[in-house]
Amino acid sequence: MPRPDHMTGPPNGDRREDEPRAATARGTAPHGPEDAPAASGPPAPGRASPSERDRRELVSLMTSRVRDVYLRKPFFVDGATDLVSLCRDLSARRLSEAVVRDAGRIGIFTTTDLRDALTRDTPPAALTVREVATFEPWCISPDAELFEALILMLRHRIHRLLVREGGGRATGADGIVGVLGQLDLMAFVANHSHLIALEAAHAGSLDELKAAARQIDSMVAVLSADGVRVEVIAALVGELNRQVFRRLWELLAPEELRAKSCLVIMGSEGRGEQIIKTDQDNGLLLADGFAFAGLDDITARFTAALIDFGYPPCPGGVMLSRPTWCQPLSAFKETLKDWIHGGAQDGPMNLAIFLDAVAVAGDPSLLAAARGHVDFLMMGDHGYFARFAQAVERFGESGSWWSRLPGLTGRGAAEVDLKKLGIFPLVHGVRALALEHRITALGTADRLAALVAAGHMDEGFARDLTDALRLFMGMKLASNLRQIAEGRAPGNALRLADLGTLDRQALKEALAIVRGFKQWLSRHYRFDTL
Repeated sequence: MPRPDHMTGPPNGDRREDEPRAATARGTAPHGPEDAPAASGPPAPGRASPSERDRRELVSLMTSRVRDVYLRKPFFVDGATDLVSLCRDLSARRLSEAVVRDAGRIGIFTTTDLRDALTRDTPPAALTVREVATFEPWCISPDAELFEALILMLRHRIHRLLVREGGGRATGADGIVGVLGQLDLMAFVANHSHLIALEAAHAGSLDELKAAARQIDSMVAVLSADGVRVEVIAALVGELNRQVFRRLWELLAPEELRAKSCLVIMGSEGRGEQIIKTDQDNGLLLADGFAFAGLDDITARFTAALIDFGYPPCPGGVMLSRPTWCQPLSAFKETLKDWIHGGAQDGPMNLAIFLDAVAVAGDPSLLAAARGHVDFLMMGDHGYFARFAQAVERFGESGSWWSRLPGLTGRGAAEVDLKKLGIFPLVHGVRALALEHRITALGTADRLAALVAAGHMDEGFARDLTDALRLFMGMKLASNLRQIAEGRAPGNALRLADLGTLDRQALKEALAIVRGFKQWLSRHYRFDTL
């Protein structure tokens, strides 16, 4: 999810403020996916569901705005102030941060900066705050929704945000109204005892991390029942899942391996559009020339642990425990070339999955290099764009999109495959357009917004497609929650009997929008000439 206008900051964030503490995996995991216990699904209703207090706390988090929370008044200091004097002032005011003014720049000084300063050879009294502060820190508007502040803290692993009227980068002191600390945010929601992100970030063993991951589906059920928008749920779940994946990799992979590799997630998880755990799509890119003894064992344990946490294995094998999805950068570039120009049957679909990749841990430049190589290979190849987009016609409407449940007749027997009929053609069509126009956004709604901004799509049409996608996601979520309650595995099938009259009409209109989009793509890429 790209940063909205009211959420800004430095390109790499203030990562120093919440560095993961060193930890060793004290739990154990099976050595391969085949040895892993079957995923048992989310907690049964009524057994591990949050209490009513927890429900109120979650809804408070999802419906409040930043200005509703207690904001500490900013304590401004000059960049020339020495550290000893500053720490004396902070102690007198019982503060843990200061906002730094320095020749028109704005920065923030925290206790983490003090820790780093104490490791230098220069005495603290001889250091000025400008030498250790973080400049252009992350900011958020007081009108932003509170969950956005939480997501920003999770994504960039920071403990506080500057609150600034109107958003905008913190290059000057104008408009700064306060500091939002993570503890203040938590206090606003009554110190929510099931804050999954904190449990995941500080998990010291696989068992502790599993306990955090297993709470996500229960949280989803609470938010859905209270009417929280599906895109909000998806954004929060996406960030929580990334926390789980990142911490799992930290527990299993030594520092040397983490520094020379890039852990990525792909598909709907990479786009931030997966809510209920239906599968796992992940991979590992390695720096060229780097070899690590025991890598196969570590990747197998990673896959097995995720299965144990409730993330089912990918039916197509898109997991870092498979050789295709765990390669050095140069070898993976050759794989990309084969997918694009080699004529492999599964090449286009593998490429589609990779195009939704986002870095979770390690060196993100490895992913950037691989993604840039795709654009290089595609340069001027308009025929491939058309063939790639034509996959939207793979699933027709003459029998392949619906089935009848055994033992039932009439409307009660019919079910539709939401992914085949609605989600896939919409998502893939937008993905093809993003590939053609070199749009880097990952989420489907974000890609549509970028297409509109670049003049490649009408705003009204993009809005209709976004609304249709969110309707499909909402219906799929509701269906998945019903399937789980009935003891069934969550999937893409939607029983028409579960829909009321208005929902059936809305589904009909959304599917009509998708049909119109497929016709638009057919004209744009001239499918009739392929």
